[in-house]
Amino acid sequence: MDTSVRPRLETDLKQAMRSGDTVARDAIRYILAAVKNAEIDARGGSKAVDETAALWKLGKQFADAQEQFRAAGRDDLADREAVQLEVLQRYLPEEMGDAELAATADAVVAETAATGPQDMGKVMPVLLARLAGRADGRRVSAAAK
Repeated sequence: MDTSVRPRLETDLKQAMRSGDTVARDAIRYILAAVKNAEIDARGGSKAVDETAALWKLGKQFADAQEQFRAAGRDDLADREAVQLEVLQRYLPEEMGDAELAATADAVVAETAATGPQDMGKVMPVLLARLAGRADGRRVSAAAK
């Protein structure tokens, strides 16, 4: 990510606290904690902080929790997770469209000279690196097939 999303999160957190929006406040706190944890993890090694990956991971956690709460009949908690996911999506970069994703996947398949499903191991690392933060891993995998 070119610029850190952290200052925007901190500003939005203050605004949510002032307005009394507890759901947005809690969601922004979760998001801010995920970004801080990504920064701490990056300190240990020489890797750069990947805020987008941390945000995608948190989004998956919110979506999974929402599914589990719905399956357990806890619609109140599922609705809270849905709202938190909505708040999170404000900070994620816009997802790549299906047509652009398919075109990129076709280009990588051609570059790696992949001939079938057995060559997914060649295609996926290149494709995931190229599309980092712009498409979900499941969508990338489906496009590569």
